[in-house]
Amino acid sequence: MKKKDIRTLSQVLIGGAVISVLLSGIGYTGADIWLASTQWLLVAAVLALFGVYTRLES
Repeated sequence: MKKKDIRTLSQVLIGGAVISVLLSGIGYTGADIWLASTQWLLVAAVLALFGVYTRLES
């Protein structure tokens, strides 16, 4: 992969982590969307870790 593609992938992963945190906040209010709040936070943590890892690789 090219460096530009890796940076774009990293931004997409971090963006997915932010969206997961937002979905977790919505779930905290009582309206779970597909997963429970704690599961969204786990998804956010994994996406953020992969995003940082790919950023370090470029």
